[in-house]
Amino acid sequence: MSVEARRAMIVHAVLPLMMEHGTNVTTSQIARAAGIGEGTIFRAFKDKEELFDTCTAEALKPDHVLDAIADIPLDQPLADRLVEAAEALSAHLDRMGALMGALHASGQHKLRDPEYRPKGRRGSWKGGGRRESMAAMRGAMVELLTPEKDRLRLPPEQLASLFLSLLFGGRPMAADSDAPTTRQVVDVFLHGAVEAQ
Repeated sequence: MSVEARRAMIVHAVLPLMMEHGTNVTTSQIARAAGIGEGTIFRAFKDKEELFDTCTAEALKPDHVLDAIADIPLDQPLADRLVEAAEALSAHLDRMGALMGALHASGQHKLRDPEYRPKGRRGSWKGGGRRESMAAMRGAMVELLTPEKDRLRLPPEQLASLFLSLLFGGRPMAADSDAPTTRQVVDVFLHGAVEAQ
């Protein structure tokens, strides 16, 4: 197995542990989860900090959500496409939030600069920082909206930004029993808040 493949395998195994334990995860737990010896960890990463930084960068990458959005069939009704996209985007945000919460709870109060990415490591989205990540998600939403461009009141680019703002800005708190469902958010986005008369 190449060093890059080994690193990716370790990161994949460690991310769920970090979401549960933050930086308090032990090398023994890491080795067990990855099915390797503890020494192998440090042949792939110089120390736990580099491993944690790489895991954090992996969790922040939008690759998974971009792939999920790209897989949505464009022949589905627009509302169904948007619901699928919203669910994929929400899962991405939940994953990032779980990791950041666990890092903070484990004493990692100083999080990396949002523009941070490990040197030489880029995802398929060809970016690195938060701005590039948001631009990639916006681009994916534009592609999802473009087949309907003749029916839309605004250009797909503006609607993609509006949709992401509505979705990201209106994230309900877990205890909020009045929080709208994903389908309700999409319905209001497509048809407005006022019933047709």
